[in-house]
Amino acid sequence: MEKIGNGQKTFDYKLVRGIWTRLEGPENVLDLMDTGIEGVIAVIRDAGATFLSPIFDELSGVICTEGTIRSHIGIVSREFQIPGIIAAELFNEPENGTEIILDGTGPDGQIYLAD
Repeated sequence: MEKIGNGQKTFDYKLVRGIWTRLEGPENVLDLMDTGIEGVIAVIRDAGATFLSPIFDELSGVICTEGTIRSHIGIVSREFQIPGIIAAELFNEPENGTEIILDGTGPDGQIYLAD
């Protein structure tokens, strides 16, 4: 597996596979609600973002490139038990639709391309 990033995990969780889906705002969430959310790992910038609210409990995971585990996304991730990585540093950002793996088994969260 090729490592493409890491950050603060929101809680301890096992390996999770999903589809990398960059979301910039409510319009993207509405589009997902029409096309389907199954298997989506949402990738966002703003750790205080609330636009994920309508779909958060259906996500396979969430990656946020800003914030801390104490920010809104980190707290909601733990509350809903949706695997998350906050303050993610991305070494190589894949295109939307790429299958990835989140690993919350170590001290930090890791992001890998799926083989």
